[in-house]
Amino acid sequence: MIRITELRLPIDHALEVLEVEILKKLAIAPKDLVRFEVFKRSYDARKNSALTFIYTLDVSVRDEAGILKKHAHDPHVRPSPDTSYHFVVQHGHNQLTKSPLRPVVIGFGPCGIFASLLLAQMGLKPIVLERGKAVRERTQDTWGLWRKKILNPESNVQFGEGGAGTFSDGKLWSQVKDPKFYGRKVLHEFVKAGAPGEILYVSKPHIGTFRLVGMVEKIRQEIINLGGEVRFGQKVVGFDIDQHQLKGLKLESGEYLAADHVVLALGHSARDTFQELFDAGVYMEAKPFSVGFRIEHPQSVIDRARLGPHAGHPLIGAADYKLVHHAKNGRSVYSFCMCPGGTVVAATSESNRVVTNGMSQYSRNERNANAGIVVGIDPSDYPGGPLAGIDFQRELESRAFTLGGSTYEAPGQLVGDFLKGKPSTEFGAVIPSYKPGVHLTDLATSLPSYAIEAIREAIPAFEKKIKGFAMPDAVLTGVETRTSSPLQIKRGPNYQSINTKGLYPAGEGAGYAGGIMSAGIDGIKVAEAIALDLVSA
Repeated sequence: MIRITELRLPIDHALEVLEVEILKKLAIAPKDLVRFEVFKRSYDARKNSALTFIYTLDVSVRDEAGILKKHAHDPHVRPSPDTSYHFVVQHGHNQLTKSPLRPVVIGFGPCGIFASLLLAQMGLKPIVLERGKAVRERTQDTWGLWRKKILNPESNVQFGEGGAGTFSDGKLWSQVKDPKFYGRKVLHEFVKAGAPGEILYVSKPHIGTFRLVGMVEKIRQEIINLGGEVRFGQKVVGFDIDQHQLKGLKLESGEYLAADHVVLALGHSARDTFQELFDAGVYMEAKPFSVGFRIEHPQSVIDRARLGPHAGHPLIGAADYKLVHHAKNGRSVYSFCMCPGGTVVAATSESNRVVTNGMSQYSRNERNANAGIVVGIDPSDYPGGPLAGIDFQRELESRAFTLGGSTYEAPGQLVGDFLKGKPSTEFGAVIPSYKPGVHLTDLATSLPSYAIEAIREAIPAFEKKIKGFAMPDAVLTGVETRTSSPLQIKRGPNYQSINTKGLYPAGEGAGYAGGIMSAGIDGIKVAEAIALDLVSA
């Protein structure tokens, strides 16, 4: 096929115009066009008065070689790359070369899901250990915190089938390099499990929480149908390592599971498991992450600022944003995990701590837009070894719990008051969406002074990019601490721990991903590494 890139059309173009433009671009007659499909569709919002869709198209024609030769000097007409997935080991070819033991995947978030799915599709029958509950039971427990202020430390936004990504906007894009198109494999599996087909071509695909629930269940069933096992309520509490070789896992139930090929797909909040790994001698390092607040505006304010007269257009939907500011004190402040038409959610996994996150449904039709406004920090801000970042997070989360009234309500402040440095006492036009509730206060003591200073400088700067961003009635809710893992479990080019053979650190918790897509891609890479180590050619 031939790939056409950078084909621009007005957003209200008729469907048949695409074919007309293809014929014009390639200078061919209608009879020479066999078919075409949209590979990607994005829009350019830099001039919101004249929005255009930008298409990447894959086109099948009768004389491909001749057309490519005719357009040899056009960088926007090239052969389509092969984006299909090719297994490194074929299903059914299960002659083990090194071990009779089945591979084990710890954690069933996006990374663990795709690691176990790929292992199952290659005939390697993985065993999945998930400390939390199945996704529907887990959803009930999560609502228990949001509605009744009752936290289940093993079943919440962080722990359980689907991982933290289940209670998010369901964003399916990433900036990681993907030369082998593993991201296409992730998207195709999601569509097969029930995601809308548009995620294959829109520039910033998302799914939303409710749809993710059913999709995760379908993928789990495929893993089981292929011979895998998914065990819930199975918490790993110890690692049997002898002479730098993993031998097995100790479970909280008392069971010992012999294993020598284990995927660590823990997620960024498995703090107790990080401690177990550290105690077992697995090498890890502290790494940078970010802390800050959630900010909420009326979605209509963001739509008008970003889309102008096209605000509310059904093909564009709720507008998002991405902002960065380099503060005078040397700190970088940026928007994180922006959720158009979404809600701010309680995301703690530990008692007497408050953590915020954002989520959206597929429709993105809630009243408010929200995003993390976070400040980059690094190990020099929290010295003390590989686990020091966890202690730093806990301190801020405990402080937020107290500031919020010690009831799992989150501390909040109006943007106008935050910029003036005075406590807030009543809400204005923006009613926060966080459940179980927001307790108005002064957020100045909720983060280190350098972070408060940087955010106070950044908000007016963001106003220059998005009119209304610094509106006095916008609401800040604290604290956002789990932007990424505070540590990295170092691995080598074979994807195994640099000092523990058989242990494969993967995904967000191990410090190798950030979000659903990159975590899924990393899961695929690690599954391939295990398959190549286990199965002879």
